[in-house]
Amino acid sequence: MTVDYTWVRTLICVLVLATITMLLLRSYQVRAPWRQVTALARGAAQLVALSLILSGVLTNGVLVGVALAVMFSVAVVTAARRVGWSPHHLLIVAMSMGAGAGVSLSTVFASGALSFEGRYVLAAGGIVIGATMTVATLTSQHFGATTAASWDEVEGWLSIGADARQATSRLARKAVRQALIPSTDQTKTTGLVTLPGAFVGALFGGASPVEAGRFQLIVLASIMAATAVTSVTLVHQLSTVAIKPAEDAP
Repeated sequence: MTVDYTWVRTLICVLVLATITMLLLRSYQVRAPWRQVTALARGAAQLVALSLILSGVLTNGVLVGVALAVMFSVAVVTAARRVGWSPHHLLIVAMSMGAGAGVSLSTVFASGALSFEGRYVLAAGGIVIGATMTVATLTSQHFGATTAASWDEVEGWLSIGADARQATSRLARKAVRQALIPSTDQTKTTGLVTLPGAFVGALFGGASPVEAGRFQLIVLASIMAATAVTSVTLVHQLSTVAIKPAEDAP
């Protein structure tokens, strides 16, 4: 029996890094220090399952659609839990993320920048959906924290006749700006600080550096549009708040 030592080394590396993460967070008394490790374990299990089914999915348009629907559903539920679980929040998160991903991906494929093939649809769709999930979470958390901290300002506007959306408009704009900072910084430093996953993946897939760069550029523009649409749409719905948000966001 031949042992694949590459996977043995990979497992050792992952376990060491996970242990470092948990011990550091625990020593600093961060609440629930095991969350990052359990998230890693869950991600590993999902990657194993994805690897087993991916070859079949890529050659079947229906399965690509099903895979994207599952991705989107999980992303929406994950983000909605961070916003604050309720049917209303689930709906507005789904609408916001759907709008962001829909505008971005429809532009990419309608323009012909990427061929409407299973591998491109799944790759671009997965990346964009993930980005909308992240920005939805960041937008809601920034807006909740900023609104709670500036509640006197909101009450002042309400007291002179402004409606809830008008009273929180400055805070909503600030939340959008803050939520977009990570993706903006990553875009600005692409190729200087980081080699993005889409670029590296395209290279490993056999694409030339120029073609990999073209694909990454499309991905960056897609993320930029999708996150902007998602963030603005979501905070527009959340800004009708008339009750002070909880200080400790979910």
